[in-house]
Amino acid sequence: MKKLGIIALALFIQNVSAQTNRFVYQVTMKPDAENKTDIKTENAYLDISPEKSVFYSENRIKRDSIMQKAFQGGGGRGSINRDQMEGLRTNINYSIEKDKTNQKTYFKDRIGRDIYSYEEDRPLNWKIGSETRKIGEYKVQKAETDFGGRKWIAWFTTDLPYQDGPYKFGGLPGLIVKVEDDKGDYSFDLMKNYKIAEFPTLNQFGNTLKVKRTDYLKQQQKFRTDPMSFMNQSGGQGGFATTVRVGGGGRGPGGGGGNQNPADMRKRMEERVKEEAKKNSNPIELQ
Repeated sequence: MKKLGIIALALFIQNVSAQTNRFVYQVTMKPDAENKTDIKTENAYLDISPEKSVFYSENRIKRDSIMQKAFQGGGGRGSINRDQMEGLRTNINYSIEKDKTNQKTYFKDRIGRDIYSYEEDRPLNWKIGSETRKIGEYKVQKAETDFGGRKWIAWFTTDLPYQDGPYKFGGLPGLIVKVEDDKGDYSFDLMKNYKIAEFPTLNQFGNTLKVKRTDYLKQQQKFRTDPMSFMNQSGGQGGFATTVRVGGGGRGPGGGGGNQNPADMRKRMEERVKEEAKKNSNPIELQ
């Protein structure tokens, strides 16, 4: 009986350790280079399991849920509350997956109809300092790195058994509780954490195209100058696949619905993309 009790306890501990842990970060952004008073704040999730972690917007998963219910109910796009969807717009359109086994980081983002995915090819070289302090309930230690054209200051804790962090950040001997750039344009602050049963499924309409990071940047720039060429490409699945965005929240291509003259639609789309690009002229990665 004693042996059975020990085995049961071991299985329980193993099961608990295999669960997915969700860390909720408050993300503060100043995406408009010409208007630093325009501060965007939203929550993002970092879901961690022994095999991988995924970082993505809280609003994105809420939008996905609303769309999924609408299509399952047979109502389609027409049954979706536009005001509700507008309230769930996000500046975090990308998702980032870290493969724990292979120590690789994958970035995914939509351009036009399709998802572009690349493997991060730049290592994070941290300089760990001796300075410590308390953030919330955690004792944290300072670390610094240069990444994506910005200098980042991170505070990590060894109080939690994870070596991970929000966005592409990780590789420190603990979980990153806070990380911000030295200009104060972007910051990620851990707010809370709890266990979840499993990773949610992120809706990914359209094809997933695996490219190099430099190719992704070229396609992103091309989209800003000629968005209609991406909408005319084959391979998308229609419906919400025609979401238009350049680092901002997703919105329909025409903005008005109904049958539109192709020339008018092109003009409206190009204006929308330019507007979004202006509002997102201070991206998290400058290089």
